[in-house]
Amino acid sequence: MNEPIPTVTEADLHAYVDGQLPEATRARVEIWLRDNPDEASKVATWRAQNAEIRTLFAGFETSKDSDVALVARRRFAIVWPRYSAIAACAVVLFGLGALSGYYGPQIFDKPQLQLTEVQTFPQEAQNAFLVYAGEVRHPVEVFANEEAHLATWLGKRLNIPNLKVPNLQTIGFHLVGGRLLPVDGRPGAMFMYEDQAGERLTVLVGRNPANRTTSFRFASADNVETFYWIDGELGYAVTGEISRDTLRKVAEECYRQFPS
Repeated sequence: MNEPIPTVTEADLHAYVDGQLPEATRARVEIWLRDNPDEASKVATWRAQNAEIRTLFAGFETSKDSDVALVARRRFAIVWPRYSAIAACAVVLFGLGALSGYYGPQIFDKPQLQLTEVQTFPQEAQNAFLVYAGEVRHPVEVFANEEAHLATWLGKRLNIPNLKVPNLQTIGFHLVGGRLLPVDGRPGAMFMYEDQAGERLTVLVGRNPANRTTSFRFASADNVETFYWIDGELGYAVTGEISRDTLRKVAEECYRQFPS
């Protein structure tokens, strides 16, 4: 008598799409997908989205001798799940697959793996947006009229000497200001922008010295969309209640202007 296939979680599916599962688990997921056509369709959509994002950022892909360091992996005392980084040249981590909802640790039966900073980063970006974007009097600590001070202050706190505040006016968003806030327990920077209709978006910057991957991803939570990418030690996230098309344009412009 055949044993039933254990339920496959959304974390399993994300890891499957990103090629992060061991062979035995991957085979189990494939069997499960054959019996769950709706989930198989979702996985196919994620794969198509990955390809679209790779194409979008293909122009920024680089190849250097030092790129071999990108594949160095961190050691964890306890191993948990999720697609940490689809290290693929300069175009796969931070937005590949479904920068779609995955918030809070989810556990495989086998093997046990834990959410990494890469996977919690979009949730922190969305939380920051939800907390500050609705503020009327105090949405930021330093307003746009002190942009130079803002860049210098946050650059020192994040140890980014050449940190620039992205200029998004060509896309219709002007700078409101920024603030210092924690990102994964370390100093992080948040810049806030607003369009003529009063629609706001935030750009989050965080540092993780242990990270050595590069990737691009989307994440969704209710009506809040986040496009995020990890570039070496630095992580960036653009968040707002705006269309993904607009979000891509903002992320692409930020990618051009941020240090790498």
